[in-house]
Amino acid sequence: MEQHEKDRAYLVYMTAPTQEEALHLARELVRLHLAAGVNVLPGAHSVYRWQGEVHEACECLLLAQVSADALPQCLQTVRALHSYEVPCVVAMPIADGHQPFLQWIAQNSLPPSA
Repeated sequence: MEQHEKDRAYLVYMTAPTQEEALHLARELVRLHLAAGVNVLPGAHSVYRWQGEVHEACECLLLAQVSADALPQCLQTVRALHSYEVPCVVAMPIADGHQPFLQWIAQNSLPPSA
C-alpha cells in the first residue's frame, strides 16, 4: 500500500539525559499536538563518541508518534527544549501498520497551523 507524503506517519526516536527531561519533552509534544503519543523508556545505557572521546551514559529513550504535518514543528520544538548541544532526534517514516492506529496518529498530532 502506497501512502501519500501528507498522510505519512513518523516514529521520532530521541534520547534525553534524565527521565525528568524526557517526560518534559513528551508532555510538551503531546500538549502542543506535535505528537499523538510518546513512549518514554528509561534505563538505556548509551555508548557514543563525542568530541573525539568515547563516553558512556544512562539515558532515556523516547519514541514519538508524529504526523507528517506535525513533523517539522516537532523537530524544532525538541531542538529548542533539549539540554544537549546536539540532541539525538531522528524521524523514521512508518511504512505500514494498523490503519486505525495510523489514523489516530494523524488525528492527534496536528499543529495549530495545520
